[in-house]
Amino acid sequence: MQTRPLGTTGPQVSALGLGCMGMSALYGEADRAESVATIHAALEAGVTLLDTGDFYGMGHNEMLIGEALRSAPAARREQALTSVKFGALRGPDGEWTGYDGRPAAVKNFAAYSLQRLGVDHIDVYRIARVDPGVPIEETVGAIAELVEKGYVRHIGLSEVGAETIRRAAATAPIVDLQIEYSLISRGIEREILPTTRELGIAVTAYGVLSRGLISGHFTPDRQLAANDFRAHSPRFQGENLRHNLDLVEALRKVAEQKGVSVAQIAIAWALSQGDDIVPLIGARSRDRLTEALGALDVTLDAADLAAVEDAVPAGAAAGDRYAAAQMAHLDSER
Repeated sequence: MQTRPLGTTGPQVSALGLGCMGMSALYGEADRAESVATIHAALEAGVTLLDTGDFYGMGHNEMLIGEALRSAPAARREQALTSVKFGALRGPDGEWTGYDGRPAAVKNFAAYSLQRLGVDHIDVYRIARVDPGVPIEETVGAIAELVEKGYVRHIGLSEVGAETIRRAAATAPIVDLQIEYSLISRGIEREILPTTRELGIAVTAYGVLSRGLISGHFTPDRQLAANDFRAHSPRFQGENLRHNLDLVEALRKVAEQKGVSVAQIAIAWALSQGDDIVPLIGARSRDRLTEALGALDVTLDAADLAAVEDAVPAGAAAGDRYAAAQMAHLDSER
């Protein structure tokens, strides 16, 4: 497995991380046994970074990862690094009710995550979205106290803009920024990515396949469950979906000429953007995991990258990456 540094102050991690959210929430029903088997297969392949959030399935995802780690061979379990997001507030019906970044809440969230994961420390800890009522310095400072006490190893950020990155980094060492980055979500290239590079902060890129939209497997007639995030995502609606799938077909031609799948060329593109980019793959099955890991063997030369750029130019996607209410919570979009 290829590895990459998680910033200048963080650990070496696998070049691809495993995003586990879809095993518990937001993409419809998932198979628990297959999810555990997929985590085991990822660890066996050398994937070390497991990403989750304490609000994925209201704790379900952390317990699932805990189960997978307990049942994995000791050597594989010891190599696993946990990356956890916290702070999102939800009601019993799944309603999203805001974010809490108060120092007391940070420590409370961490206590529950440690228990559900069955670990004595979290490797990278980050608030999922900035709490507008709490200065980022206070939230990051609370995580820094957890670092001092050994409950957390490193501090990360999630979906924040350049100014917030600088304020956070002035408070404590930051190893990575988790943010959406893909062929059709390239907004970070303008200001955020130059800032992280200036400060020696890595990017763990989620949504590399845009929630399956540019995986090559999504079809225009696919029926989505009401509890599937994509059923309400602007990029998956009506004319937006048709336009975006036309981009995928253009990308498919490039992939076929290269002898790889659409998903593999999309992941390989993200990998090619710099050694400070660690894509998170949201595979929910071993088959999808195997396909994604194949991207590590894909080398894109200048001609390949130009062909990809012609197929899917920056800014070509139709529709925002979240619905308006969720976009309002993104410090990275301000």
